Amino acid sequence: MRWTARALPSAIVLTTAGEDIADPRFRVAFPSLSGVRTADGPDQVLLRGPSAFHLHMGSGGASPPAVLLPFDKLFEVRAAAALRLWRGLAKRNPGPNPAALSPQRRKRLVLALRALDARLQNATYREIAAVLFDLPDMADAVWQSHEQRGQVIRLVKLGTDLMHGGYRNLLLYPYRRRP
Repeated sequence: MRWTARALPSAIVLTTAGEDIADPRFRVAFPSLSGVRTADGPDQVLLRGPSAFHLHMGSGGASPPAVLLPFDKLFEVRAAAALRLWRGLAKRNPGPNPAALSPQRRKRLVLALRALDARLQNATYREIAAVLFDLPDMADAVWQSHEQRGQVIRLVKLGTDLMHGGYRNLLLYPYRRRP
């Protein structure tokens, strides 16, 4: 399995709406799951145009469909994902995926992993900076105050944090855990 609804807060949990809640006068035709790309038990990926939606189907199916939104610290993430799904199913533009990493963020993560890999091979911060940023040789006094020195230190720290389980926070991007 590539993901689970519990680990991926942007996954939309579909369940059955109770007949006492779902007024038949306002019911809409729920599209079939013909766009499902992968299915692993109840976890599915639904494709609608260029957008992909991670769905978790309840054990009783989803007819009439409802979205389960737990009141937890990730409520806003789940609600935003449900609204994107609604727009996609209504053949409207769902908008950009807020969980997609920006090119700048991806570049920083790649640099962090490269810096961590070098540090784990006992490279100095200076050696790492020379490779990552193509820095020329410089005097020790210049290196101590060079802006790339601090950047490399922060990249190694980020890479270390990712290595020690921080990679899970990428599932919450751009959302942050609230205390």
